[in-house]
Amino acid sequence: MAGNTHGTLFKLTTFGESHGKAIGGVIDGCPAGLTLDITAIQNDLDRRKPGQSAIVTQRKEPDEVEFFSGIFEGQTTGTPIGFAIHNTNQKSKDYSHIKDSYRPSHADYVYDEKYGLRDYRGGGRSSARETASRVVAGAIAKQFLAPVTINAYVSAVGTIQLDHDPSKVDLSQIENNPVRCPDAAVATEMENYIKAIRKEGDTVGGIVTCVIKDLPVGLGEPVFDKLHAELGKAMLSINAVKGFEYGSGFAGTQMKGSQHNDLFNTDASTKTNRSGGVQGGISNGMDIYFNVAFKPVATIMQNQETINSKGESVAMQGKGRHDPCVVPRAVPIVEAMAALVLADFKLLKRTNKI
Repeated sequence: MAGNTHGTLFKLTTFGESHGKAIGGVIDGCPAGLTLDITAIQNDLDRRKPGQSAIVTQRKEPDEVEFFSGIFEGQTTGTPIGFAIHNTNQKSKDYSHIKDSYRPSHADYVYDEKYGLRDYRGGGRSSARETASRVVAGAIAKQFLAPVTINAYVSAVGTIQLDHDPSKVDLSQIENNPVRCPDAAVATEMENYIKAIRKEGDTVGGIVTCVIKDLPVGLGEPVFDKLHAELGKAMLSINAVKGFEYGSGFAGTQMKGSQHNDLFNTDASTKTNRSGGVQGGISNGMDIYFNVAFKPVATIMQNQETINSKGESVAMQGKGRHDPCVVPRAVPIVEAMAALVLADFKLLKRTNKI
C-alpha cells in the first residue's frame, strides 16, 4: 500500500489498523531542540478519542500515546520520532456479519477490489481510527509553529448551521460543550439533533470550520504546491470528508470583482479578508479560514440492501459502536492536518531567500 506518508520536509508516516495491536507513526524532519509539552499532545488525543460523550461512538479507548524515539529529556533530538497508540477495546465480533459483504458508501468494496483481501474488523486501515496518529503529529507541529494558533470548531450539523463570521467567533467557547460549537444555544440544538438521529439508527454529516491566526506572510510554494491546495489535499485525506472551501469559497462566484477584492491598508493588511488569508497560493498575513464538509457515517443501524463478494444481493444492518456524527471528534483532526501542512511550509520557506 502506497500513500501512507504526508509532507516534504516535516513528514509523517502512519501505520496500523482499527482492530490491530496498535496504530502509530514516525515523524521525520522535526527540528532538534523543540521542548515538547506531552500533556498538550495527550489533550488533543483526548479531544479525538472515542467514548468521550453521549453523542460519539462508545468504544472505550484511553488513546494514550507512547513515544519510542526522537525525544530526550523533553526535547526533540532531530532524529525520527516514533510513537504508538495501543488498541485495547476492540470488539471484532461486531463486524463478523460484514466479512463477505460490503457496507453501502463504505471503503469495504474498493479495498477488496484493489488489494484482493481486506481487514473487515472495524474497517481495518480504512477506519477513521487511523487519524489518531495524525493528531499526535499535528500536536507536535502546533508546538513547532507557535505563536501561530489553529482552532477548529463545528459550524454545522445537518441543516443546523451557525450563522457567523469566523473572525468574530469566541474561540474560547469551543470546548465548553460536546459538539464543539462555540455558540451554546446552537450547540444544544445540534446535540439534541444528533441524539435523535442516533435513536433512529441513522447518521448525519456536518461542517468543521478552521481559523488560523498569526501566520506570517510567505508560506506556500507555487505553482503546484500552493498553500490552499495543500490544505485542501490534507483535509480531503481525512475520512468522510466530501468538500473543502477557503475564504469566500463558492459564495465568491456570485460576487463582482469590485465587491470581492480585498483592499489594502497602508500596513499591507487588508480591509476585508475574502481571500481567506491566501493569495497566489501564499499566505498574506491575514487570518486563514476554511470549511471542511463531512458526510454522514456510512455504517447505520438500519436494514439496507447491498451485495456480497459473490455479487449476490443481500440485506445488511450495522452492528457495534459507531459515531452518529463525526464532526465533534473531527475538530482536532482538522487542526492536526492544518498544522502538518503549515509546519512543512515553515521549513520549506527557509529555502525562499537569503
